[in-house]
Amino acid sequence: MPNKFTTMAAAFLACLTLTACGGGSDELVARYEPLSMEDAETLTINGYLWQASLDTLDFMSLSSTDATGGVILTDWYTNPRAQGDRSRIQVTIRDSRLRADALDVAVTRQLLNQSGDWINVPVQQATVANLEDAILVRARQLRIRSVTTPAEE
Repeated sequence: MPNKFTTMAAAFLACLTLTACGGGSDELVARYEPLSMEDAETLTINGYLWQASLDTLDFMSLSSTDATGGVILTDWYTNPRAQGDRSRIQVTIRDSRLRADALDVAVTRQLLNQSGDWINVPVQQATVANLEDAILVRARQLRIRSVTTPAEE
């Protein structure tokens, strides 16, 4: 039976009708290594929320990241099965504490009209809430793992 994180992530992906894109994933893994606990503790933002956000958005290429300011911005992502539909996500972490109100997620969605212009369309609030939940669940998992796993010496 799937765990809650898997269910939330699947719900988010279903809401956006996105699928994992092929290629590029190895590059993102290489460019965005997980934070060590020492690095996470030096941030003015919550390191668990930061890493959880990167983990949750790993199927999308990243346009920019600012660990000091706590902002992650993805590139536009187009589902290969829905070429006229694209999405971009911005995650902002506003606090050093692991709290739901420290996380702000904004999703921008656009559809391609018949004249070839991208038009902004509303994003369902449930889509944003599911993404926030997925990040928070992942952050809690990382926090629990850091507490229960003995430090390497």
